[in-house]
Amino acid sequence: MTRAAVPDLNAASRWRAVLARDRRFDGAFVYAVRSTGIYCRPSCASRKPRRGQVAFFPVPEAAERAGFRACRRCHPGAASPADPRIALVRSVCRLIDARPDVPASLATLSASAATTPHRLLRAFRAVLGVTPRQYRDERRLARFKTQLKERKKVSPALYEAGYGSTSRVYERADAQLGMTPATYGRGGAGTRIAFAVVPCALGRLLVAATVRGICRVGIGDDAPALEQGLHAEFPAATIARDDDTLRSWVAEITAHLDGRQPHLDLPVDVRATAFQRRVWEALRKIPYGSTRSYSEIARAMGNAKATRAVARACATNPVAIVVPCHRVVRADGDLGGYRWGIERKKELLAREAGEATS
Repeated sequence: MTRAAVPDLNAASRWRAVLARDRRFDGAFVYAVRSTGIYCRPSCASRKPRRGQVAFFPVPEAAERAGFRACRRCHPGAASPADPRIALVRSVCRLIDARPDVPASLATLSASAATTPHRLLRAFRAVLGVTPRQYRDERRLARFKTQLKERKKVSPALYEAGYGSTSRVYERADAQLGMTPATYGRGGAGTRIAFAVVPCALGRLLVAATVRGICRVGIGDDAPALEQGLHAEFPAATIARDDDTLRSWVAEITAHLDGRQPHLDLPVDVRATAFQRRVWEALRKIPYGSTRSYSEIARAMGNAKATRAVARACATNPVAIVVPCHRVVRADGDLGGYRWGIERKKELLAREAGEATS
């Protein structure tokens, strides 16, 4: 069977391959379904999801970094890579995952993979949008979070995940977990989250916050569904509706949506990898009424090959509007995707463009 060409695949061609269950694309990418938390190979015989629930990843490791689990029906990790760069990256990812406690130096990893440090670094940035060291850090943090949920105690979890000391994980906890490791391990237990749901120009707006800042902003047609999503994100936190506490922040966001307050500068309290945080900070610098392409954001961050990783960071943004991921479009002008619906993205951009030119 002839394999499909890989480098120029876009979201539309990937989706066509999924709908056709085209085996030629097995190994070229995987697709993940947000509603189930599972990722599959293109030819998987499982029931096809709605397009809005689907995210695409170049390799299984990237899907797992985003929190998805492998399908037990199609075993996507067993598909042979169609691109030699993908094969190289996957082999090195397996080396890193097998020894989480060993430093991921480019020299050692490239020697093990029989390549040069430069080629390995370029392959990682092209396929995953991160360096081998960043991949190791993110996978180690993901293992730590899993261990915390299973063990409920910090010390055994951090050593099992590959951290050498408590100080190494606590120094990263504030930026990457948004709360202490022990609190995260209890599913956010002990964290108080206030939320409000109000009508807005785009339907219903949910704003939720801890004492440190806004932790979730969602847009939808159904208030109960928005509340359910909040509880799913923070299952053990104490969550209560509190319109009074959030009144000023909600007013600023709704005024922004109505074009009465172009600039938003609100505090946020979100969990993020180092790469996600850099992307989200770049998005907050996009002027009101303007757009940037995914590739422009990648270049501005000093990594022109990270376009797909930038798109994934936009798709996982938990605080819509506050971090304006709707201002990022494809290089050809196509709107791309939007977690809260492409029509809302179109409306947001139209409103901002009208306000900016008035």
